Amino acid sequence: MRRQYDFAKLRRVEPNYLRRLKKPVTMRLDPQVLLYFRRLAERTGIPYQSLINYVLTDYATHELQPSAQWERSGHVKARRAG
Repeated sequence: MRRQYDFAKLRRVEPNYLRRLKKPVTMRLDPQVLLYFRRLAERTGIPYQSLINYVLTDYATHELQPSAQWERSGHVKARRAG
């Protein structure tokens, strides 16, 4: 390596577009929801936050909204907005 390179003056630079890709938020989730996604993350090898984002993105893309009608199983039915 050449002696003229001075790496001591280098600083880490993060591309600006990386900051705009995701928006950090604070959410309060039920413990069983978090446990579900963490277990799913272990099985799939995908980080649990990415899994939660994927589910919410799919929900938003298909314009689904929770219904006020609860099924016996306790699941919320999703329906298209409109």
